[in-house]
Amino acid sequence: MPLALLALAIGAFGIGTTEFVIMGLLPEVAGDFGVSIPTAGYLVTGYALGVVLGAPLMTALGTRVSRKRMLMLLMGLFIAGNLLSALAPAFGVMLLGRVVASLAHGAFFGIGSVVAADLVAPDKKAGAIALMFTGLTVANVVGVPLGTLVGQSIGWRVTFGIVAVLGVVGLAGVARLVPDLPKPEGVRLRHELAALKNVQVLLAMAMTVLGFGGVFAAITYIAPMMTHVAGFADGSVTWLLVLFGLGMVGGNLVGGRYADRALMPMLYVSLGALAVVLALFTLTAHDKVLAAVTIALIGALGFASVPPLQKRVLDQAHGAPTLASAVNIGAFNLGNALSAWLGGLVIAAGLGYTAPNWVGAALAAAALVLAFVSAALERREARTGTVVAGSAPAEQRGVLIH
Repeated sequence: MPLALLALAIGAFGIGTTEFVIMGLLPEVAGDFGVSIPTAGYLVTGYALGVVLGAPLMTALGTRVSRKRMLMLLMGLFIAGNLLSALAPAFGVMLLGRVVASLAHGAFFGIGSVVAADLVAPDKKAGAIALMFTGLTVANVVGVPLGTLVGQSIGWRVTFGIVAVLGVVGLAGVARLVPDLPKPEGVRLRHELAALKNVQVLLAMAMTVLGFGGVFAAITYIAPMMTHVAGFADGSVTWLLVLFGLGMVGGNLVGGRYADRALMPMLYVSLGALAVVLALFTLTAHDKVLAAVTIALIGALGFASVPPLQKRVLDQAHGAPTLASAVNIGAFNLGNALSAWLGGLVIAAGLGYTAPNWVGAALAAAALVLAFVSAALERREARTGTVVAGSAPAEQRGVLIH
């Protein structure tokens, strides 16, 4: 695999760290600024909304810029946002810094996915995308725990300063290692927007929202579930999240490997198994050992679907995939927000801390249904020669029918 993928992975590591590390530092940030924990929670919400809105906005603004240069500009925006957070004199300024950093998130992963896929042979594209996303998954195993430890021991401002330095390393790596690949001839913003009308692209994005939403329906409420139901001590939540992160790393690499061989079957297996495991979590959450194993499996199965879903979008938006790829990254965060809200509803309704697992299982099962629908439409198109609304013929897209 090209060294350029290492530069993309470093950038992904920094982005993944800044996205999730704030969750462990909310008490410290709230205390320093004299705000409540719920108010400090806006730093999480604001970031997520910034990703959803920033993914299409920044990608659209960058359509006239080479992909390499756009990646460099996005890393510069990421650095600025984290420096602003580290030096913020007031809570409102830190919130602004979080939003500025988040604007780079979706577009970086979206454009980075296209670049990673273009760097390798057609039969290795999903694996290349997975290697870039490895930076995000490793961030949950290494970056977030270390960042939390530094923030609690030395100060949260130091954590965000270190993340800004990671951004500088990522920027230097992109500048030095990523080749300046030419953009496809004749592709304009209107072509990128037209790709979003493709039924198969929309189905893949819906699978992203529902499938990954299933993961975060459970993980969002992992702390009260593990302490009140499984009986873990409060301090055990950190290593349980490390287990979740390790599962993400393994699942991401396996998903990338097998998506290059059989993309749709990989989705069937990962989404179907995820729905089953989430449903079983309502039972295994009552036992410490089984709960720990289940958490790792949720991370593995959830992220095993990421490379095939991202490649599915690239395949179906062939010729103008950049905007669709970035919007699909926003779909992950939309799924996170939706599932967290639904999980909170069932807990508030008095159904218990394990109730979000049923929500997650239902979301993952719905994603599996959409995968079967997508494959059926594609088979019908190949058999009859008709074209699904908004898409090009399969032979023009270069899509392998599974």
